[in-house]
Amino acid sequence: MTPLLDLLRRRLWTIALGMALAGGLWSWRGPGAVVGVLLLLVATAVIVRFVAPPSQFPAPRMPTSEEPMVAILSPMVRKMLAQMPVPVMLLDESAKILFLNESMRSVVGSSVEEKPVSAVLRNPEILNGVAQTMADGEPAAAQFTLPVPIERYYEAYCARVNVAPSVVVLMLHDLTATRRIEQMRKDFVANASHELRTPLAAVSGFIDTLRGHAKDDEAAREAFLEIMSAQTARMRRLIDDLLSLTRIELNEHMPPSGRVSLERVVREAVEALEPLSSADRITVTIAAAANLPQVIGDRDELVQLFQNLVHNAIKYGREGGHVWIKLDMSTEGDGQLHASVADDGEGIPATAVPRLTERFYRVDVKRSREKGGTGLGLAIVKHIVSRHQGRLTIDSKPGEGSTFTVFLPVAPNEIALKSPLPAAVTEVL
Repeated sequence: MTPLLDLLRRRLWTIALGMALAGGLWSWRGPGAVVGVLLLLVATAVIVRFVAPPSQFPAPRMPTSEEPMVAILSPMVRKMLAQMPVPVMLLDESAKILFLNESMRSVVGSSVEEKPVSAVLRNPEILNGVAQTMADGEPAAAQFTLPVPIERYYEAYCARVNVAPSVVVLMLHDLTATRRIEQMRKDFVANASHELRTPLAAVSGFIDTLRGHAKDDEAAREAFLEIMSAQTARMRRLIDDLLSLTRIELNEHMPPSGRVSLERVVREAVEALEPLSSADRITVTIAAAANLPQVIGDRDELVQLFQNLVHNAIKYGREGGHVWIKLDMSTEGDGQLHASVADDGEGIPATAVPRLTERFYRVDVKRSREKGGTGLGLAIVKHIVSRHQGRLTIDSKPGEGSTFTVFLPVAPNEIALKSPLPAAVTEVL
């Protein structure tokens, strides 16, 4: 405010107070009560009009017939629309783009203002909905798919704002996560029922055989009972893995808060699998850098994670071979500790690596079943790593073995030694 305007406000304030005082005195004496009231009203109007500070948010004005509504959007409204997580677009009467927020730009791209909506969203369902809304003013909705660069599913809502000239609001609702969850549930039920159907059919068939012509055949009975025991054990492992995976998924959105020594976790997992490694004459070597900090994690889940990785390395490694486990700080300086599990097996084809963490996916179905696998081990590993806000990398070459590396965040206030680390501590089990 300029000094001249400030001086004028002070003068008006003085005049208004004087008028109010004079009106009050006059009305107090009696004869001039009416004139006093009028003077009070005039003083109040002067104070409100010229003295009171202006409103922080002035009353909105309506657009003229030559001016679209988007041209008079206040900076506050523009900023609010720009930061909304929902994609929003405003169209004029000719279906040209007047405004779009950042969320919408991530869908249709940048620099699309004043282009027809048909040039950026080439979908008949959307264009028909926009045309219908412009024609009759009724809201419209349509579902559509954007196949590239990653397939995504949306539902579009169109509504007309009755101003002069009119504006059509187009909003998008992302249905990708919902569709993927629905598909995952269908695949899960189909795969689980298939995996359980095979052992159940085998057990049921052997029971019928034992009740029939093989009931007096002792050799056949022993062979059949052995197979039935293996099949029921397979079903038990499958159910245990399904329950474990469900429990982990339910808590996946809640990161753990405990502190865990990853070296102790790894050694506990290896000790639990010692009978399996001894049976296949596989040597397991643990190499851990000295003075490793603790990580943030759930101890039981991390034990299960490394049991699954080491078990896979033993199952698919070379008989009489080697499994190497290494623990050290990440070289990227991101405050993470990494643990790698490597084997000297046949390796994994490059085309199969991206699918290894899918439920029930197996590179070699026959061999996996012979080894007692359920196809859920690496899916469990993936979800445990996700809950611990870490990451999993898989490196494999056919004929050279595979390496699975888990990166986990270091617990706060864990300070590593400033001096160079001594030689790695190596133990062969």
